[in-house]
Amino acid sequence: MIARHDDRGRALAPGEQRRAAGAPAEGPPGAAERRGPLAALAARHRGLIALSARESHRVLKLWTQTVVAPILSSFLFILVFGLSLGSRIKQIDGVDYEVYIVPGLIAMAMIQATYANNSASVFQARFDRYLNDVLAAPMRPWEVNLALSIGGVVRALLIGAGLLACAMAVVDVPVRHPLELVLAVSVALVLFSSFGVIVGVYANSWDHTAFVTNIVILPLTFLGGVFYSVDRLPAPWHEISHANPIFYLLNAVRYGFLGTSDVSFVLALGVTGALAAVMVAWSSWLFRTGHRLKP
Repeated sequence: MIARHDDRGRALAPGEQRRAAGAPAEGPPGAAERRGPLAALAARHRGLIALSARESHRVLKLWTQTVVAPILSSFLFILVFGLSLGSRIKQIDGVDYEVYIVPGLIAMAMIQATYANNSASVFQARFDRYLNDVLAAPMRPWEVNLALSIGGVVRALLIGAGLLACAMAVVDVPVRHPLELVLAVSVALVLFSSFGVIVGVYANSWDHTAFVTNIVILPLTFLGGVFYSVDRLPAPWHEISHANPIFYLLNAVRYGFLGTSDVSFVLALGVTGALAAVMVAWSSWLFRTGHRLKP
């Protein structure tokens, strides 16, 4: 550090030099603890907070692409399928068709957004070798893993809230079980945010991340009962649909909104939670061991 002097030519002490340079003053050891538990917690996890803020800022900076565009595209499904076909299909499980499809469309938009954001963010960090600097920082592996997942969660929540507001402008969407809805959405975001991180770690090109979206997530979502009730399918398609993991996720979210589901809420949440636990364990193992991350 270049020595700084005051107006009289006297050399400044290190703490005075930091203040003169505009840096925050460092207190004595234990100062953060004395300021309160929240300050102490923030001081211990500065890296987590900074990286989470960066990932969130990445989403908000391009909000027209990351938030508005998915809301508009999903809202078109409500207008085209709900309002145009609603007069023909009438009701499913006692719910108007234009209302029935809203929970599935919200869930579909949110899981696609959180996966796409995290897979792209992690892959770009690897491609630009920016991730090497993050891994070299004094951060715990779980902090890096969590921080890289935050951006997708923020994006998904903004899309879900925006799409619900747009849907309520044209149809009357109830929320019959808010606690169950929060649980279902939380587990779904954990599942697909971790899945996005995993794909971003293993991907060798942008095509690999898009391949999972177009060939895996999107078909399974449509076949999971977004626009119809699986109970109305004949055999063997009814039984095959129960092997689709996204079928359980969609039904858990639909139960939170409408109070109706093709399977019990406990089973739907249990299957989704088990898959989420596997994905979290996998992504945690990647960052703990550095597999495919460290050069």
